Amino acid sequence: MIKYLKTVHVFICAILITFSAAAQEHPSLILTKEGVEKIRAELGSVPLFDASLQQLKEEIDAEIALGIDTPIPKDYSGGYTHVRHKRNMIVMQQAGVLYQILDDEKYAIYVKDMLMQYEGMYKTLPLHPKTRSYARGKLFWQCLNDSNWLVYVSQAYDCVYNYLSSAERKKLEKNLFRPFADHISVDSPQFYQRVHNHSTWGNAAVGMIGLVMNDKELIDRALYGIPDLEMDKTAKDDDGGFINKEGKAGFLANIEEPFSPNGYYNEGPYYQRYAMYPFLIFAEGLHNVKPELKIFEYKDGVLLKSINALLNLSDADGDFFPLNDGQKGMSYYNNALVTAVDISYYFGNQDPGLLSIAEKQNKVLLDDSGLAVALGVKNGKAKPFDKKSINLCDGPNGKQGGVGILRSDDLELVFKYAAQGSSHGHYDKLSYSFYENGDEVLQDYGLARFVNIEQKGGGNYLKENKTWAKQTIAHNTLVQNEKSHYQGKFDIGSKYNPELYLFDDSNADIQIVSAIETNAYPGTEMYRTMAIIKDAEFEKPFMLDILRVKSDSTNQYDLPFYFMGQVLNTNFEYEVPKTLEPLGADNGYQHLWSEGCGSTTEENTKLSWLEKGKFYTLTSATSKDDELRFVRIGANDPEFNLRREAGFIIRRKDTQNTTFVSAIEAHGSYSPVSESAVNSNSSISALKVVLDTIGYTAISITTVKDKTKLFILANTNASKEAKHKVKIEDKNYEWSGSYYFK
Repeated sequence: MIKYLKTVHVFICAILITFSAAAQEHPSLILTKEGVEKIRAELGSVPLFDASLQQLKEEIDAEIALGIDTPIPKDYSGGYTHVRHKRNMIVMQQAGVLYQILDDEKYAIYVKDMLMQYEGMYKTLPLHPKTRSYARGKLFWQCLNDSNWLVYVSQAYDCVYNYLSSAERKKLEKNLFRPFADHISVDSPQFYQRVHNHSTWGNAAVGMIGLVMNDKELIDRALYGIPDLEMDKTAKDDDGGFINKEGKAGFLANIEEPFSPNGYYNEGPYYQRYAMYPFLIFAEGLHNVKPELKIFEYKDGVLLKSINALLNLSDADGDFFPLNDGQKGMSYYNNALVTAVDISYYFGNQDPGLLSIAEKQNKVLLDDSGLAVALGVKNGKAKPFDKKSINLCDGPNGKQGGVGILRSDDLELVFKYAAQGSSHGHYDKLSYSFYENGDEVLQDYGLARFVNIEQKGGGNYLKENKTWAKQTIAHNTLVQNEKSHYQGKFDIGSKYNPELYLFDDSNADIQIVSAIETNAYPGTEMYRTMAIIKDAEFEKPFMLDILRVKSDSTNQYDLPFYFMGQVLNTNFEYEVPKTLEPLGADNGYQHLWSEGCGSTTEENTKLSWLEKGKFYTLTSATSKDDELRFVRIGANDPEFNLRREAGFIIRRKDTQNTTFVSAIEAHGSYSPVSESAVNSNSSISALKVVLDTIGYTAISITTVKDKTKLFILANTNASKEAKHKVKIEDKNYEWSGSYYFK
């Protein structure tokens, strides 16, 4: 009787499992059965969607004509086998979409045949022969790329699921998909069991194939991490970041920890862009298959908020600001941002500003969200995406610093007072970059890497990323005694962050941000205030920078300005050495050629340059003993891994407490066609610190027309309601709020 009951129990369980699997429709992950029917009904009547479909069809038809190639892996990023397997994953996903929308069997056959080739290869495939990564994959040199592959291929499998026989599905799941998911997770916990963009891809890969296979164990592993796993809290990855110091893991933890409440991602916009695809595509799958999770409402809807934050972290051309490790030129034209814009519009509040970006991208996803965007564009709902000044907080609770972006006319100031930014962070507290109409005026160097260019370090990070790009001297911020912030050590930097003092964008004529850093150099406080000021005496708004330094010791301070363009003139004399020497020995100084050295002769130091037909002038209030240096990146770089770009450094020696004050003007224009220069000279004749106390700092700005403006900052009370009274040169000034300008 007991044996009979056990048999019945097993039989019932088998029926329930079979019924559960049968109850899940396919496709259901990104495309849905209902969505496919809607798409087919609209074909031929929605121009943006139709054009995206036609372009994709032409691409995939060409791939099919070339035949299938699944080579034995051997290369780093940029090498043939790497590129081929990367291309295969995308082509499979796209062919699966075409099969669903066009109902053409040739696309399903193509996906099936390629999957079977991978099944035959994978079951005997060893670890990738390249050993550089802390977590090696099998198809690729790192588990990260293996995860990329499974995220895309799970979508392809979902699209052809019903085309395959039960035996074919069983074969693929047993020999390919389940072992693949296990390798990037339980076999590689140092990659998977953490909070990082790498593990986000891993979570999404395991979870998405789990959703298609209706495998609860894989889905739970994706959402919550590997259960009951103890990790070494001191272990680090290839970039020097802790792997799992806090013990947190899984997709939900990767939403909780890196995102601030208003959507800033702690690794910076470059890696936020990279991570947004797995975040959003897995979220869309969870929404479709497991709507009870309400994933787009998780953490107060932060995934959708993050897209707005990311778009605001781009310049006028749509290029993302290269904060932390970031490659210049990465923009919202990237396919990941097509996904982000479409999903944000469809699952969010149908912001018409997103439609204008979709129009610029000129493509949409071939799913429900893409159709919604294409219909919105067709129906004339698009409006410009309005970028304004914005303060983005950092940290899971928004209390770990942030990034302030000031915008006035065509000028953009990006002020970084954020936390370390995981292992991709740079040692550049209170640094900034400055743009005019999408062009760099003062730059952030970004990363030192030629992504997917095999000839340069296998397409991976170069050693100069650590020796130069991450170092403090590579950024427009203060360096003390030629040492990087936090000693250039992640263990220290990850503990601290600057504190916001003030952000105020309520006055269209004066946009201002201010923050304080007390841990970059023990015993030294850096207090930086930056403003973009619009005034009738100036052709364009000008930028004012006040950097107050208070220390318990005497130090050397270097303040660099990495200007973009051709030097026009200075108001100081300098000597150019006959033989170039590096500026220093380490902490990034070894990569700077000293190209010229001078000293101050006046209370103001001026440097003017020309870039892309526009003039710029830096005016600094300097001390009589300040040293002025022209530098150029590229020393100790025999393989030419670094860009040969210029900088200007104000060096102040043997000083304890001091204040650096500078103004940068954008002015005039030059036409090489008419050969005419308009307003090529600075409008500032004098910049002076007229008061600098614990309570207040006052700067006078005198123009060439002998008009004087006064800016006063309340150093200890940023309240808008606070009332202030200050006496300067026998004249009283009274106002309410954090600053005065008149």
